[in-house]
Amino acid sequence: MSENRSPVQDYQQIQVEDRGLIRLITLSRPERLNAWTRRMSYELIDAIDGGNASDQIGAFVFTGAGRGFCAGADVGDEFSGEADPVENDDRPERRNWVDLVRESKPMVAAINGPAVGVGLTMILPMDYLVASESSRLSARFVKMGIVPELASSHYLVQRCGWGAANDLALSGRIVSGPEGKELGLVDRVVSDVALLDTAFEHATSYAVNSPTAVSMIKELLTLNGSETDLAAVQKRELKHLKVAMRSVEHKEAVSAFLEKREPKFR
Repeated sequence: MSENRSPVQDYQQIQVEDRGLIRLITLSRPERLNAWTRRMSYELIDAIDGGNASDQIGAFVFTGAGRGFCAGADVGDEFSGEADPVENDDRPERRNWVDLVRESKPMVAAINGPAVGVGLTMILPMDYLVASESSRLSARFVKMGIVPELASSHYLVQRCGWGAANDLALSGRIVSGPEGKELGLVDRVVSDVALLDTAFEHATSYAVNSPTAVSMIKELLTLNGSETDLAAVQKRELKHLKVAMRSVEHKEAVSAFLEKREPKFR
């Protein structure tokens, strides 16, 4: 893992640490298996915004403190304010999480232990999901008599295909990390001890690349991933390609290639 570690800010329900090019964000309510709360959401958004604004940060890694990643929403916290309709809720933590993830610098999830309900759906839009062998994954909403959220009815199909997405959402069953890899729910499974190092390796492989190109590639994948109009797909690509080819980073990449060295984008 990268050194040069530095604490960023005191938060109540997450921990944030910059390690070289990578911002490590750890959900930190271990006594509740890091159950999601509105406070946690607000802190996550703040930490992500800070990383996106920093020229020193190239990617994020997310993990959980203690025995699990996130055991879902803290029911007492989430449903204590039902008189306040979600659709009319303009609190900071109600920003569109999926848009934030897809518009941010690359995100890698290091899934340790349970990732259930929102603990799973919050990471489905991220760029790479690494799970430990002991992880447990579930889109468990049906067990609570509710439906999937955070565009997970889209991302489950994109990641797993129609049949597996139906099975996971309609049964609410829990799958192991290795089974999740077989289904396409996660991208890689490693031993518990190798989890964070593996996540950092992937995040670093993204962070060293051209920030401009990385940002535009994420946008293209977001917009074109389910686009059926191939003319529209190519039009977006050409628009972004013209911008990229005029960038300082592209010039640096060409110079580095001709000089037989690694490019320096930061």
